[in-house]
Order: sequence, then C-alpha cells, then structure tokens
Amino acid sequence: MSKRQTIDAFFKKKDISHSELRTSVETNVETSKTNERPSKCSRIESKGIDRDPGSRKQIYEFPVNEQDEIRRAYLIAGPYQPRDIKYPYKGPKNHRRSFQSSWFESHSNWLEYSPSTDSIYCLPCYLFHKKPTGRPGSDAFTEKGFNNWKKVKDGVNCSLIGHEGKEPNTPHKIAEKCCEDLLNYSGHIDKLVEKQTSKEMENNRLRLKTSIECARWLAFQACAFRGHDESLDSKNRGNFIELIKHTSTFNENVARVVLENAPRNAKCTSPTIQKEILHILASKVRNAIREEIGDAKFCILVDEARDESKREQMAIILRFVDKEGFIKERFFHVVHVRDTTALTLKNEICAVLSHYNLHIENIRDQGYDGASNMRGEWNGLQALFLKDCPYAHYVHCMAHRLQLALVTASREVKDVHQFFDHLVNIINIVVGSSKRNDELQHAQAEQVENMIASNEIETGRGANQIGTLQRAGDTRWGSHFQSICSLIKMFDATCKVINTISEEGANYKQRGDAEGAYQVLTSFEFILILHLMKEIMGITNILCQALQQHSQDLLNAMHLVSTTKLLIQKLRDDGWEPLLASVISFCEQHEIDIPDMNACYTKARGRYRRQDEDLTMEHHFRIGIFTVAIDFQLQELKSRFCELTTKLVILSSALNPKDAFRLFKIVDICNLVKKYYPQDFTEQEQELLEFQLQHYELDVIKHPDFQNMSTISELCRGLKISGKSKIYFLIDRLIRLVLTLPVSTATTERAFSAMKLLKTRLRNKMEDELLADNMIVYIEKEIAGNFTVEMIMDEFYSMKNRRQT
Repeated sequence: MSKRQTIDAFFKKKDISHSELRTSVETNVETSKTNERPSKCSRIESKGIDRDPGSRKQIYEFPVNEQDEIRRAYLIAGPYQPRDIKYPYKGPKNHRRSFQSSWFESHSNWLEYSPSTDSIYCLPCYLFHKKPTGRPGSDAFTEKGFNNWKKVKDGVNCSLIGHEGKEPNTPHKIAEKCCEDLLNYSGHIDKLVEKQTSKEMENNRLRLKTSIECARWLAFQACAFRGHDESLDSKNRGNFIELIKHTSTFNENVARVVLENAPRNAKCTSPTIQKEILHILASKVRNAIREEIGDAKFCILVDEARDESKREQMAIILRFVDKEGFIKERFFHVVHVRDTTALTLKNEICAVLSHYNLHIENIRDQGYDGASNMRGEWNGLQALFLKDCPYAHYVHCMAHRLQLALVTASREVKDVHQFFDHLVNIINIVVGSSKRNDELQHAQAEQVENMIASNEIETGRGANQIGTLQRAGDTRWGSHFQSICSLIKMFDATCKVINTISEEGANYKQRGDAEGAYQVLTSFEFILILHLMKEIMGITNILCQALQQHSQDLLNAMHLVSTTKLLIQKLRDDGWEPLLASVISFCEQHEIDIPDMNACYTKARGRYRRQDEDLTMEHHFRIGIFTVAIDFQLQELKSRFCELTTKLVILSSALNPKDAFRLFKIVDICNLVKKYYPQDFTEQEQELLEFQLQHYELDVIKHPDFQNMSTISELCRGLKISGKSKIYFLIDRLIRLVLTLPVSTATTERAFSAMKLLKTRLRNKMEDELLADNMIVYIEKEIAGNFTVEMIMDEFYSMKNRRQT
C-alpha cells in the first residue's frame, strides 16, 4: 500500500460533518459551565493546586506539558469568589472602604478575591499571561493583585471596566477567548483526528453507561468490585465484570459493545475507571450535601475507630436543619489520622470543611463521645474549636452517657455484679460451641412444638422463631436488655442443655462448670435479679432507642430522660409486689424452689454461713437487692445527665410546644439569644425579636394547628408549611439553631458499621480515598440514586482528555 493511500484512508475514516463538530463543541462548553462548583474543587485538590489567587503558583511556573490540564481544572472550578466572609476595611478613618461581594455579580466570569492578600484578580488573565514584562500595572490582576477600592465603581473610570477594555482585542478579552477555546476540547486538532463516527460514539457511551450502573449497584450493596483473577480463563472474574456479563445477557445492544466485543483501549472496566466513576459519584453526593446545608449553621459529630488494616479512621457527620425544617445528619467524610491527639483531629476536620467551603464560624455545636481527647476542657477537641468559634456548644453523646450509667450501676451493687458475671458464664457454657448451640435450638424447637400443641402460644407469621442466647457488651447499646430477654425466653431449653453437659461433659471441668451454672440458674435470687434487670433495662431501653434516632432533638431527649427517671422511681415505690408475684409465678412454672420470705436470711462468708435473726429473706430481697439496685441506677442517671440541665436547655425549653406551649416565656427566649447566640442576631434583630414574640404568642400559640404539637422539630416544620416562618423569621432562625444541638453520635457508629462491611479481611489493602468514596455512596445511597447516568458521564468526560468520546 502506498503512503498516499494510507494517509487518505486514515483521514477518510476520521471525517465528521461540520454540524456534528459544532453540536459537540456547544455541548461540551455547556457541560463545562453547568457543572457544580464544589465537585470541581475536588479535582483541583487532586492536582495539588491552590485556589486562593493570592497564594497560588503562577501558571508559567508549572511544567509546559501540564499547563493546559491545570488551566482546564481552574476553568471547570470557576473563579474563587468567597461570599460569606468579613472583608477587611482600609483607608482613612473618615472614609474606610472594603471589597463588596456584589461586585461578583457584575463580573462573575472572571473576578476573584483573595482573603490572604485582600486583593482581587482576573482568572482568564492569570491562566494565559506570560512572565512579567516590567511594564507598570501589567501584573496588577495576575500576580500582585488590585485593592484600590476607591477606583472601583467610579463611573467611566472604574478599574474593573477598564481592565476588561472596550476594544475587541484587549489582553483581557484575548485571554477570555483562549479560555473558551480550551474548554472546547472537542474542537482541538487531536480530538478531530481521533473522532469516531456517530455509531462508535453511541457504543462508547452505552459501554460507559453499563459500567456506571454496575459500579453504582455494587457500591449500594457494599460489594467488592475486583476479583482475584480477572483473566478470560477465570471462572470468577470479580463482581464488576461478572455483573456486566450478567447485564449483557438481558440486552443485546449491551452485549455487542462490552467486554470482549469492545475495543481494547475503550473497555471501561479497568480499576482506574472504576475508581473514577466512584469518585465522581462520591463528589456529587458531598456537593449535594453542601448545597443542602447552604448558609445554615451546622453541628459536627466526630468519632474515630480502627479499620481492618489497623489504620485509625475519623468519621465526620454534619447535623443541620434543611430548608423544609427537617433535622438531617449526613455522613460527609472519613479521614485517616496518624494519631488521635486533639490538634491532629482538628486540623483534619478543618481541612475537610474548608475544602467544601464550609466555614468554621458556622459551627454552632459539637457532639463527641466521652474520650479525654474529645471533651478535655483545656486541650480537648471541643476546647480547640471553642477558641475559633466561641458559640460551638459541646454536648457529650447522651447514648454513651446512658450506657455508662447502666454499666456503672451494675458494678456498684455486689449482687447485681455477681448476677452479670453468672449470666456471662451461663451464656458462654451454652453457646460456647456449635454443638451446644445446635442442642439449644433443638430443645427450643421441641418446647415451641409442645406449647403450640397445648394451645399455650399462638402461631403466626414471624412468631415463635428459633434463636440463640445474646451476649451482653459494655459498649453495645441495649445489649444487656437483649441478653436478659433471650435467657427468659429460652430458660427451659438453656436448663436442658446445661443438664446434658453436667451429665455427659467430656471432662470433670466441663461437668463441674455446668453443675455450678445450673445451681445458680435455678436459684430464686438469680431469677429475682433477672426479672428486676429486665424491668429496669426495659425502661431505659426505650430511651436508648430514641437517642439513636438522628431526627431527635435535645429538648425532647431531655424530656425522655426525665420520664425514664420517673418510671424507675415509680418502679421503686410501687413495683415490688408485682415483681415478686411475677418471679414466684415464673419459679412455679419452672419448678424452682421458693424460699420462705419470713425466714431468717443466711449470709455466706467464704466457707461459713451465718444466720442473721434480724434480717428476713424478704428484707434481703426487697431492700438489699431491689431497692439498692434501683437507687444506684437513679443516682447514676442523675449524675450522668446533670450537666445537660444547663441554662441552655432550660432557656431552650421556652420554645417547646409541648402541653400547648406551657413553658413559653418571652424573657427566657430573649435571654437565650443574648447569652448563647449573640453572633447570629444583631442588636437590632434582638430588639425586633421581642416584638415578633409578642405577635407569635397571640398568633401561633393560640392557633389550633400548633396546639397538639409535642416537639420543636414538629414546630419547625409546621412554621415552614404554614408560611409563618417568613413572618416570624427570627423565631424560625432560633428554632433551627436549637434543633442543631446534637443528641448522640449514633450516626458515627453506623458509619463504622458500614466501614466494617466495606473494608473486610479480603479488602484490607483498600486505599483511604477509595474507602471514603465507597462509604459515602453506600451510606447516602438515597442521594447517590438521584444522579442520572448522563450527569455522571458528562463529569467523567470533562475530567481529562479521553480518546474515546
């Protein structure tokens, strides 16, 4: 074949019409303009580029072969225009001037502001200017910056208008034309040479669409993407490729373009492509959360835990009230930290927040567990944030407080402490091996069948399921209650298994341990404490479950704490007789000896037993166990939650609509603003708030639609729905600030549960960025499912030059 024939054939194959080129150019330019700004920031960060025009490197300082890619990244991100910050004043005392954010509106395409230098810059001129020529003023909008505010908005002498110029060939307009040409990457020569036919482009997009859908489905299900062997001869090529293969069996069009039927350079199945798709999806989720927050104040919930590869990971949750009045707790990021010192955690949190333009000044509350590096008054994380933001109130996780109260109370009473030791021992003996666990379930199945045959229990869907004994853990909320309930439910089956072990155990130790456990299990005192702990923990378990709801507000949580104390106090005053009757009935049903309550109680001290004539069995059970256990529980609840009964909670309760706004007081609400939220209300607004409250008292409080509300969150949504949030905008703002107060860090615990699903023993080499992307897509799948495939594809193609478009 001659050289002329080869060249002709090559250009004939790549030929496209002018209409197709124009359409492609317009589409790409439009796509570049409509992309969300925060997602493009993530792309700039990945290239190590500084967005602050006052501190960034000059474009000519980058390698020549990287300059176009860096220019494109800056253009996609757009001009740096921080709006919700305080601009410093300068000039004479009688006429001080500062930068105005309204200038961004009239020059939105190019104007940038640098907080570090308090100067403005021009993005297009920065991207396409060359080294300084020495001419005065040539580098004013590129390197040095311009901050002579007196010359801005000075009529025809306005420096901003003068920089743009009136002539078509001014340096600024030439730079803008260069930017437009650079974004129109489909019109570049290298793209025109590699342009495919419309059919090939359609196939490429279908291939990419299939990969995106498969990647999203695997991320939603917390499944691994890659396989151990992805070669053609492998029986299992990994979930990603196998899912694409499975999808192609239902669609002939997909089958014709994917995997082996795709060009070798455009299969869209490589690990890099998988990570890029997932990163785009994760970035869009974070940007959506950022837009959902808007300018609202927010709360940070932070906790750390080790992943499967023993790396310390810090989860960041943002709590806020959305525009519709709903409380939201969104998982935002997980960051690897080298150590857990307060300063390290603070720096990492600030880096994440600033990257997405979330200002530290907008933090109003902090929620952590009780670790010293978190709650320390001098050098703890909460103290460090209070130095930067004095109104970022710290609230210790209430779920942690409750669990600590339960655990501490169980250790302070000797009989209760011994009970839990015996309970752990009994459960370990019964479910310590698979064989014994099978025997337990078999015995339980026989018991259920007998009870159904004798009509003692009813049948139904989901009823009478066969389970196992649950272990209690000091760090697992509500686990003690589940452990006790499972033992009561399977008491007969447990006794049968322990009896079998005591008779047929493999050695003397097994038989001896089982015999001792059986004696404890069938003692009246053990059964009494078992039912007593069920009553106490049943009451506190309701509170524990309520505290784990992300929609819970602090005032309602404090109300639940109060009702919990009242119920436990009621159990102490009136619960002994019903409890004793229940225990006696249980013992009679299971043939357990019931002691004479009027007999003298015998104390056991080592090998000796001493009878106390002044102490009866009933006195020991009622006073020594029942009353003491409840008193310690009440004491712990009061001591653990006393810090929350602060002035903040007391004043905030004036907004509570419960009992037809019984606690509403205008004075308390005004004091709440002056003491805790002065930064969010100007002096004029604080004066106006008092008059709004007077109208609010006659209008909203007396309105029948608001009379039956019981929580502040309901009130917030009611004001939004009725449109009264616009009338009483200051009250609505205050209600949203109070709702931002955290209740628990349960959302961070759920995030770490998701981390365990994603980073397993077989995936322990997962990179931190990939883990973070996987977690946010999996946890916030409700948001991730709203993005169309076309949106992800457009972002994918705009990331960098690709041969297959």
